Amino acid sequence: MASGDFCLPGEGMEILQQVCSKQLPPCNLNEEDLLQNPYFSKLLLSLSQHVDESGLSLTLAKEQAQARKEIRLHRTAWLRSEILQRVIQELLVDYYVKTQDTNLIPEDKKFHETLEQRLLVTELTRLLGPSQEGEMPSLLGLEKEDLLELMPPSEDFGWMRARLQLEVEEQLKKKCFTLLCYHDPSSDTDSETLKAAKMWKLAEVLVSEKQQCQDTKSQQKERMVLLEKQIATYSQVLLRCLALLHRLLQEHRLKTQSELDRINAQYLEIKCSAMVLKLRMEELKILSDTYTAEKVEVHRLIRGRLEGAIRLQEQDMEKSQQVLNTYEVLGEEFDRLVKEYTQLKQATENKCWALQEFNKAYH
Repeated sequence: MASGDFCLPGEGMEILQQVCSKQLPPCNLNEEDLLQNPYFSKLLLSLSQHVDESGLSLTLAKEQAQARKEIRLHRTAWLRSEILQRVIQELLVDYYVKTQDTNLIPEDKKFHETLEQRLLVTELTRLLGPSQEGEMPSLLGLEKEDLLELMPPSEDFGWMRARLQLEVEEQLKKKCFTLLCYHDPSSDTDSETLKAAKMWKLAEVLVSEKQQCQDTKSQQKERMVLLEKQIATYSQVLLRCLALLHRLLQEHRLKTQSELDRINAQYLEIKCSAMVLKLRMEELKILSDTYTAEKVEVHRLIRGRLEGAIRLQEQDMEKSQQVLNTYEVLGEEFDRLVKEYTQLKQATENKCWALQEFNKAYH
């Protein structure tokens, strides 16, 4: 067995710092653990040669870096097209708003109509997709040739494209200035030339700030690892202290403590029972003084009469409920007869009243 297979006392802390702290997930290992498991230190050293700082294997980490690079390139290309698409949409929305408030000049109207027509035809052409034989017919039987006929004239398209470049540049410049003022509010009062100069350096500033944030996160992660180690160490120390205190307590406490506790418990139990009995006696005494025999008899009479009245009311309610249930069985026909009877009764009362008034006037 070679001596290099074991972990010497001086090597234990070095392995713990180089491997456990940087390349492997946080683990509560100390030099004593490594000394008790000598082959484990060799395993850690061997494992550190095949993984990176994140814990991935070197091959997988390389593939992951390549995949992230490709994703970043595709995302950059998509963001460019998406930004251009949104800027064009904002131009069209601004055009719709302006048409509601003011009358546009013919050139602006022609520019926005050509842009909208070109954008709409291009989008519909893309939705149709490539034509293939044996494919199901497209919606409404439309083909790309049918849509291409709706394209604006080439002269209008060339003129619109040249102006669109200027419009897009102007919109992007406004957005860049807005972003600059959000990042640095003091730039709001600067001239456009100074704002443009600051915009050229804004990307570097943002990258620098992002790097600072990442460095701060890395430092925070290292501090968290150190904190976890300290917590583990302090916990072990506290556990050892508690064990020592418990042993000292077991050795030096009074032998009669358990007997004393039992006597105190019995005393408190008896005292509690006596207090309960005393409270019950006081309660019975108050009831006896409050309610005499005559009062109890009067209360019984009152209770009997009230219960009799309640029974009569319940019987009346039951009879009324039966009558209502009988009427409900008759249904809508009974409701119609009731309404008709009510109308006839009201008409009879009105005629009687009129006859009485007539008799009064006649006499």
